[in-house]
Amino acid sequence: MKVIVIGALLLLNVTLGRACPSGQYTQSDQCCSLCPAGFGVKVACGKEDTKCGPCPQGTYSSSEGLGPCLVCAVCPSSVPMVASCSATHNTQCECDSGFFFLTSHGLCAPCSKCNRGQGVIRECGPQGDVQCQMCGPGTYSEEHISTKPCQACTQCSESEVEIRPCMPNSDTLCMDKRLHILSRPEADEVEAVSATTLVPKLTPEDEAGNNNILIYVSVLAAVVLGLLVYVAYKCWRSCKQKKALSKARTAELGASPEGEKLQSDSGVFLDSYSIQDNQPSKGTKRDSKQDSRQYVNLPPHRKEEVEHLLQDGSGRGWRHLGAALGYELEQLDLFGRGEAPAHTLLSNWAQREGSTLGLLCSALARIERPDVVTALNCPTQSVSVV
Repeated sequence: MKVIVIGALLLLNVTLGRACPSGQYTQSDQCCSLCPAGFGVKVACGKEDTKCGPCPQGTYSSSEGLGPCLVCAVCPSSVPMVASCSATHNTQCECDSGFFFLTSHGLCAPCSKCNRGQGVIRECGPQGDVQCQMCGPGTYSEEHISTKPCQACTQCSESEVEIRPCMPNSDTLCMDKRLHILSRPEADEVEAVSATTLVPKLTPEDEAGNNNILIYVSVLAAVVLGLLVYVAYKCWRSCKQKKALSKARTAELGASPEGEKLQSDSGVFLDSYSIQDNQPSKGTKRDSKQDSRQYVNLPPHRKEEVEHLLQDGSGRGWRHLGAALGYELEQLDLFGRGEAPAHTLLSNWAQREGSTLGLLCSALARIERPDVVTALNCPTQSVSVV
């Protein structure tokens, strides 16, 4: 019986427009109060109503709710602070253009973009990531990746007919009424058309246009054929030069057993003397020098070269380097959402304590990227005789 009475009271409240905003009730069927902005829950709603208290220093609550106060964010040393934390607002950190401060990870993450059929209701900035919303009636967004709000739908004029209505992901499609594509000809008009009139007649101008098209097609075919002949000639000449070079080097080394073993069936010759130079000799040891220079102090052109090598996709790239530097997969996925993830990764890593070139070169060596180590100009390994 008690359950029926409670259900009837809830239905009456919804019907009269007095539904409980919090959606929770006390044991005496009283609607639980929400804590306002700047206040957090001290005693949860249950036997009695919610008890709220002001957020202490270092915490905040930006909206009404039934949760506790949240801890204020702290901007990294290289990220300037726009606004300090207050009881009703979190700390606002100013990242570079196209980035926002991700409080949960304490770093600048690339801004998101709205999909097709969605519009921006809050731009990405110090307040947080971009906020998207589905386009409502009378608006649309045709861009696959958008940073703009929804646009107003086009209205067909009196001389046009609407073919397709406006939808969230496409604008209205209109057509001129004078085209008469959708109208049917009358029966007497169809009978009046003879078979001879259905055959199109070409004017001298049309015949000249057709001749020009044939000329253009012929010229294009000749150009394509010439390119194919040129490519075939270059390939033949390159193969001929490679064979001549292989014979010359074979004659230079003579019939030594090492030269015969290092010559493969594919025609590529490996120099045994260069291999011996690369192998460490007996009675030597290698001492590695740890470069203590900070990555953040590198010249801008050197940083751009390193980021380009990690970004171009040849070999192991910035994701492998991030894993070697101790980043988690979730953080690397955040970096990958931007247009220059290698720049984002290295800029974030440079903010850490002890971000030296020695540590970076060691991580690059583990992922087998000696080309990037060379670009960083790290100290080479010295050889000393025992």
